[in-house]
Amino acid sequence: MRIIKLVMVMLIAFAGTAMAQSKKGTLVTAKISTPTVQCQEAKDIIEKYMLREEGVASTKVDFKKQLATVKFYSDRTNIENVKTAIANAGFDADNVTADTEAYNRLPTCCKKPEDGGGHPKHK
Repeated sequence: MRIIKLVMVMLIAFAGTAMAQSKKGTLVTAKISTPTVQCQEAKDIIEKYMLREEGVASTKVDFKKQLATVKFYSDRTNIENVKTAIANAGFDADNVTADTEAYNRLPTCCKKPEDGGGHPKHK
């Protein structure tokens, strides 16, 4: 009888621990200015890149408004990490400047007009 009670107590303890660990942090929505995003290809690059970022639930980029809407879990990342991730993809994000090497690898249409880039519709 003691063994059964002990097993029951252990099962309850494990269940409580598992439930506590499965809780996710708060889902935060951030709107980030992406002034160097000017085409569909740039939108696709950022959205694909952000899929790999820890804690990011979703990313939607509106290249016409030059705005990225990112949903992320606050217990796994923060707004500065999200901006840095966009910069690491080669694009400016609010006050974070694009990584130079990543920017140089971008297709021509994704680059700034002063660097010979720009989408044909925007020239």
